[in-house]
Amino acid sequence: MASNRPATTAPFVPSQRSDDAFAYGSHRTDEGPWEEWNPTAESIRPVRGRHRVSKQRGGGLARSSTVLGVGVIAAVGAGGMASAQSGKPPVAITMPDLPLISDDSADAEPEGSPNALSTLGMTAADTAQGTEGAGEALRNRIIAQAEQQQDQVDTKAAQAAAAAAEKAAAEAAAKAEKEAEAKAKAAKEKAEAEAAKKAEEERLAKLAKEYTLPLSSYTLTSTFGQAGSMWSSGYHTGLDFAAPTGTLLKAVHSGTITSAGYEGSYGYKTVLTLDDGTEIWYAHQSSISVSVGQKVNTGDIIGRVGATGNVTGAHLHMEVHTGDSGGIDPLSWLRSKGLTI
Repeated sequence: MASNRPATTAPFVPSQRSDDAFAYGSHRTDEGPWEEWNPTAESIRPVRGRHRVSKQRGGGLARSSTVLGVGVIAAVGAGGMASAQSGKPPVAITMPDLPLISDDSADAEPEGSPNALSTLGMTAADTAQGTEGAGEALRNRIIAQAEQQQDQVDTKAAQAAAAAAEKAAAEAAAKAEKEAEAKAKAAKEKAEAEAAKKAEEERLAKLAKEYTLPLSSYTLTSTFGQAGSMWSSGYHTGLDFAAPTGTLLKAVHSGTITSAGYEGSYGYKTVLTLDDGTEIWYAHQSSISVSVGQKVNTGDIIGRVGATGNVTGAHLHMEVHTGDSGGIDPLSWLRSKGLTI
């Protein structure tokens, strides 16, 4: 239990009555005189400590006890002053038995108390130290949270970059694959075209041995389909080889003579029918060297160039007729047989 020590009793010194004795409100003449007594720090010193009184667990008087302690100190001072005026010994005043807060851990209020302790008696250093600790903890917590958020941002950015790189790589791979396929296709088509060209050349070379031009020396004067009033149909139906009269005419391919004689505007005309049914007409001849039903081979002489029929000069008028159509372009047909004209 803690209590304030009683004030020191002022020494009693009898003396003569003096008018200097005083009381509150008026002079006292029935007592005194007394010598003046000044309270000292030792006589009124309170119990040292932080003067923080914990609250009673059952709703105690922590705050009231603090006020009471201050009141007791004031009362002690007042009692000392009163003792200096009266001859009666001062009455000792004691503190009630209240728990005080001390620096010992045993006297500290249990953690988790529902009521906060009074900060009366705390020094500025204590307050600054507590504030600084709380601020540092808050600062560390904010920094940790910021670092965590930055890590999340960095992680998302890295994931997005990885996804973009993967997508770009996939697109590049698909593009490269497509280009490779296109190149392979182009190379294949080129190879096929070259092979086909080679095969055609070989075929034409073979046919060229089987086919021949109707004249060895000539000049082309009129082509197939050429329009003009000189032809009764309004356009030219064959190919004209200008050559001197008497130039030898040859069978372009093996076949059978199916017509030979004079025929109006065509003059002397010979028809050679090939094995596939194609008919070769030789017109405006000056003479015929074969007869109907005769078999001929490629290069055999069948007649001579002339100017019979409807002509303006000596030449061979050649027409090509297929079995399923009318006349076709003799120039294209000769070239299809590997002949150069």
